[in-house]
Amino acid sequence: MACPDYSALVLSQREFFLSGATRPAAWRRAQLEAVKALFTENHDELCDALWKDLRRNMNDADLMDVAYCAKEAEHALKHLGTWMKPTNEPMPAVFRPGHIVVHRDPLGVTLIIGAWNEPFMLTFGPLTAALAAGNTAVLKPSEIAENCAAAAARLVPKYFDPRAVAVAEGGVPETTALLAQKWDLIFFTGSPSIGRIVHQAAAKNLTPCVLELGGKNPTIVHSSANLKVAARRIAYGRFLNSGHICTAPDHVLVWPDVKDEFVQRLTETIHELYGADPQQSPDYGRVINRRNFDRLVSLLGSGKVAVGGQSDPADLYIAPTVLVDVAVDSPIMQEEIFGPILPVLEISSVEAVVEWVNSRPSPLGLYVFADDNAVVDRILAATRSGDAEVNDCAIHPLFPELPFGGVGDSGMGKYHGHWGFEAFTNARGVLHHSTLVDPGVRYPPYTKHGFERAIVNKLMP
Repeated sequence: MACPDYSALVLSQREFFLSGATRPAAWRRAQLEAVKALFTENHDELCDALWKDLRRNMNDADLMDVAYCAKEAEHALKHLGTWMKPTNEPMPAVFRPGHIVVHRDPLGVTLIIGAWNEPFMLTFGPLTAALAAGNTAVLKPSEIAENCAAAAARLVPKYFDPRAVAVAEGGVPETTALLAQKWDLIFFTGSPSIGRIVHQAAAKNLTPCVLELGGKNPTIVHSSANLKVAARRIAYGRFLNSGHICTAPDHVLVWPDVKDEFVQRLTETIHELYGADPQQSPDYGRVINRRNFDRLVSLLGSGKVAVGGQSDPADLYIAPTVLVDVAVDSPIMQEEIFGPILPVLEISSVEAVVEWVNSRPSPLGLYVFADDNAVVDRILAATRSGDAEVNDCAIHPLFPELPFGGVGDSGMGKYHGHWGFEAFTNARGVLHHSTLVDPGVRYPPYTKHGFERAIVNKLMP
């Protein structure tokens, strides 16, 4: 089958955007209401798609995808007027009378490439920001979560004009064809390796990108930490969605004097959350496909199993697993795990933590469990990560008040809430200068005490 030609679709969206139809607040609000309606009116169907693809229970389906997308649209509706309002900036005295205004203009026609692990959040979350900012969008959901992709393709035409929002289904050939088009912004969520390919394709047209990538998120457990709470929150963050979360704790660095107690509490917590046999728990998910299952099983030999370790290929089940005695150069420490396996390693000082974090690619998240504020402050001040949490992990994407995104190898650009609106707009500065005063010192012939010197004196510190 020949790959679709997306040029007509992109052209229709560009013509629609250039008509000015997307700029009014009323149009934007209507689109945000449509996002909300799509997820509230089709709640059960969307949850069923998540169950089929990821064995996601309804509570987690709501938390990470269905209710989340409706709430994100609600948040944008509540704050849209404030976000759209131009901001006034002070006019330097030497240029008065006049004034300076910054407008947030939409970028235009955008491409949003989602990921399979949170297939609705990572597609319709960026879409909410794009529509709030007055753009059009083509959505490319991941073909790996095939039921969710099919649901998006089926429902979007019922709620949106295709000149404003359209879905492009398919795999690598279709994505490659989409990337060959001229866009005004590309928003991609996925692995760093694919992110580089997207960025290279965008560079051909000087297209800006927001890249939400991944990484190995280090989780620090200091001697001063509340170990019971730390174990519960880390286990929840690691094993939610069967570990398929880009912000999940990737590995734990724990002080030696509390390591044994921490591992014991992790073991107890796993039993509390998922029972003696997690395979029978309605709250525990499955690996997305056989390829990822085989990859994860191959990592189980990277250390000693403290709890878990069981797997069932017929059910794509891997038990929530904690590994100890893990070597730094073992396979599991060379790649983002992205599954229900948690290595626990020892570390003995704040300086060693800083060296560990800074000697590796910058992570998407950094999590510090400690009741010693001096330890927290020293680690955060001396390291770099996209975002960070103190005494918690993996929940910051749920807060629209916080910017979310990576740095370095974990991505570029921020979104959620107001930050997403900013990502999809051009901050357009406009200088309004009066014609009532037009001093001659501005123009040649110049003197050494003329206009340029006045400008330097007024503008330079």
